[in-house]
Amino acid sequence: MARLRKKTLCGGCRNHLPAPFLDLGESPVASSYIDPAASAKEEFRAPLAVSFCPSCYVVQLTHIVPRDQISSSRLYSPSLSEKYLRHARKLADELCDRFRLGSQSTVVEVAGNDGYLLQCLQQRGVRVLGIDPSKNIGEAARQRGISMWTCLFELELLPELQRAVGKVDLIIGNNALAHVPKINALLSAVHGALGKGGHAVFDLPYVGDLLERNQYNRIFHEHVYYYSLSAVKRLAERSCLDVVDVSHQGEHGGTLRVSLGKYASAPPSAAVEAMLRSERAAGLLTDEAYARLRNAVEKHKAEFTGLLRRLRAAGKTIAAYGAHGRGNALLNACGIDKTLIDFTVDRSEQKQGLLLPGSHIPILAPAALLQYQPDYAVVLQASLVTRIAEQQAEYVRRGGKFILPVPSPRVVRSNELPEAA
Repeated sequence: MARLRKKTLCGGCRNHLPAPFLDLGESPVASSYIDPAASAKEEFRAPLAVSFCPSCYVVQLTHIVPRDQISSSRLYSPSLSEKYLRHARKLADELCDRFRLGSQSTVVEVAGNDGYLLQCLQQRGVRVLGIDPSKNIGEAARQRGISMWTCLFELELLPELQRAVGKVDLIIGNNALAHVPKINALLSAVHGALGKGGHAVFDLPYVGDLLERNQYNRIFHEHVYYYSLSAVKRLAERSCLDVVDVSHQGEHGGTLRVSLGKYASAPPSAAVEAMLRSERAAGLLTDEAYARLRNAVEKHKAEFTGLLRRLRAAGKTIAAYGAHGRGNALLNACGIDKTLIDFTVDRSEQKQGLLLPGSHIPILAPAALLQYQPDYAVVLQASLVTRIAEQQAEYVRRGGKFILPVPSPRVVRSNELPEAA
């Protein structure tokens, strides 16, 4: 088994990595769901702390968890979400229009998940290939009729990729830049795979939203990096790629969609320079903004746990909705377990019957909210709060209330729910 590795050098520029600006303590891997039969075994935990590199602006974890501790069979299926399905269909249309994709075009998705986005492109006549290291995710994609390689996207793969599909017109990576520790190697592989005039489009967690909205629940071991556009620009240039466009997306609490070009023939869009200016003005290139996050996190943790304890002391029953990485990260950072939350529910049948990592809270089917009718349900799947309320209309009609933990812990009724928390 590989050993836990503490980083002393920045994963981007290789300069000395300063001390972390936020330390969330020892935490389990957020995707390491537990079989109840094995719950007595000692659970793997690792330090979860974040540092800011002032040289290249990359925000990053200070410890890299061995790959064998991050499950090769991720229990993640984005196609369970209607919101994701709409998002994927819309994105496929936009990509085809913008990059003029057709039957002679080849698109590769890195960390292709269950292949739904590629299926949308394939239905439009585009040649597609997915690359994802998780065996069960790859099998789900193949059942959709998508060609999926179960491996890592890296430089050593390029000769085989060249033989199979030739030069690639477009590479897509949703969160790929966040997950891969050797980020320069990944971007070099992107450069090598793209044909002349090819592009890569990456959606990635935006550090501006993390700071502004105190989203420390976005910090967990699977996400090694957290980006500003300024950081992406420096990384891309190191691999001879140009930032040609950027947009801020509302999905997943706030992401950047960054377009990189190989031998870009046109100057960057106006949006690129505008965002670079706004990041300088917001202080994202200096230490101060990150240092302030520590106090905001401690304040939020006290407020959230205090709310749950007061409700428990008043004899109230509390459940949760969601069994996802961000929810697990939040619960473990706050030290919340079965003494405060009785169970959580999730639509994924793969997760039902398992326990959340760290907290060991049981995962049940959504019908359990009506079966047990808890007084409160903590919404851990924050980006889908309105959809959850619609699905649980009967729970609300019977008097159930929701607790939104972010950005500020509060109790709400269904008619008070925002579009996204």
